[in-house]
Amino acid sequence: MKRILAIAAVAVVATAGGAVASHWFLGSNDLAGVANAAPADSSNAVNQLWSAKVTNADGKPQSLAGFKGRPVVVNFWASWCGPCVEEMPSLSQLHKEYAKKGIEFVGLGVDSDKNVKAFLQKVPVDYPIFVAGFGGADLARAFGNNAGGLPYTVVIDAKGVVRSTKLGQVKPEELKRTLDAL
Repeated sequence: MKRILAIAAVAVVATAGGAVASHWFLGSNDLAGVANAAPADSSNAVNQLWSAKVTNADGKPQSLAGFKGRPVVVNFWASWCGPCVEEMPSLSQLHKEYAKKGIEFVGLGVDSDKNVKAFLQKVPVDYPIFVAGFGGADLARAFGNNAGGLPYTVVIDAKGVVRSTKLGQVKPEELKRTLDAL
């Protein structure tokens, strides 16, 4: 009986610790609010984004500078990340809905060209996907993703101000509230 109680106590402590850690790393991360977990000087992170070395899925160099001056949703993801893959249909749907309002969606693969290309052949995505490689984790960190988790989504307004960040899968209704406020 003592052994069962000890195991139960350990389970309760572990669960509570996980909940605390989850709240600590994920916070409320409500996309309807102001930037959450964004760095104090988010303009530096935005400038890093516009000058980042990225490629398309075929490995050809691309530039993100063309998105400067427009509201953009940047989603850091990887082909091996289950939650990333799960949220892509929602992001595709939101992309279709908000394209007419001038809001761009961009996927940045924290992955290899080969993996992203193979993934896109199986799963069509109708917003631009670029490959940032594993350096994309550093770029996400510049936006406040200190946990290094994926997916990580950043909403930037047309003036280059980070309006919100989200570690973990986006909730479409929360993202809509943020985008409607742009």
